[in-house]
Amino acid sequence: MARYPQGLLVSCQIPWDEKDRLMEPVFREVIRMALKDFQHLYIFGTAGEGYAVDLPRFREVVGIFAEETLRKPDIHPMVGVIGLSTATFIERLVIAHEAGFRVFQISLPSWGALNDVELMTFFKDVCGAFPDSQFLHYNLGRAKRMLEAPDYRKLVDVIPNLVATKNMAGGLPRASALVGQVPELQHFMSEFTFPHGIMYGECSLLAAFGPMTPHKAKELFDAGRRRDVATLFALQKRFHDLLQEMLGAHLKEDRMDGAYDKILTRLGGLDAMPLRLLSPYQGFTEAQYQTARRILHERYPEFVSSRVAATRE
Repeated sequence: MARYPQGLLVSCQIPWDEKDRLMEPVFREVIRMALKDFQHLYIFGTAGEGYAVDLPRFREVVGIFAEETLRKPDIHPMVGVIGLSTATFIERLVIAHEAGFRVFQISLPSWGALNDVELMTFFKDVCGAFPDSQFLHYNLGRAKRMLEAPDYRKLVDVIPNLVATKNMAGGLPRASALVGQVPELQHFMSEFTFPHGIMYGECSLLAAFGPMTPHKAKELFDAGRRRDVATLFALQKRFHDLLQEMLGAHLKEDRMDGAYDKILTRLGGLDAMPLRLLSPYQGFTEAQYQTARRILHERYPEFVSSRVAATRE
């Protein structure tokens, strides 16, 4: 049995004004919208610009996220930390821990790729510093080392509070290996890898499209849990086609994840969400957003959120 419950996880985007200040009312609305549809949510992954915030912004966002999520029944909030050293991770984890959080998302330090000894040291030092907490490892190429199932197999045997992973890429080979070889960890996968992983055992959905189309994210997740293969892979294809038509021309630009995710959040009915990212990273323009919106509504109307439909009526 996995160490962490199966679920549908979504990121809460951080809105910044023209002077890179947090737009608190909009951020609270982001969280409250997510809570209407999802029980598992987090801040400060790559989409949430966790790599870009200084300590005052980190502390401010964590405090608001705590007010909106902690002590709510059946809600599982998670705080992400991205850094270049163990000391940086510990510093930020202390802030979130003191705010009341006990579930954290971490990626590997990315200044240089960790070797096997450094990898084990990192997890022992970070996870071991908070034995009352649980950790999800976000496995991504920006960290310069992608972990595979044998790597997790070594870690899971010595790090008892490593409970989950987030693996957005790798397709069928990585998904099947993770679920089959390391079932102790709850593996959160994207709309495009979840259908593969769920065919091999229990795994979870990291729904990048969740803020835009919560009903379709739930439909995909539920189809996977039922092993409804026809629905599961038909939806996978439809999500892929939607992404390529709506944002495919921009994917080759390799912008930070938050640029895409802020468009998706706004398309989900939060018109107040700005498209800008913290300096120096580039968001999308209003014209690019309007093009994406037109494609969504004209070619994929079944993906439009009921919140948007209600507003239009």
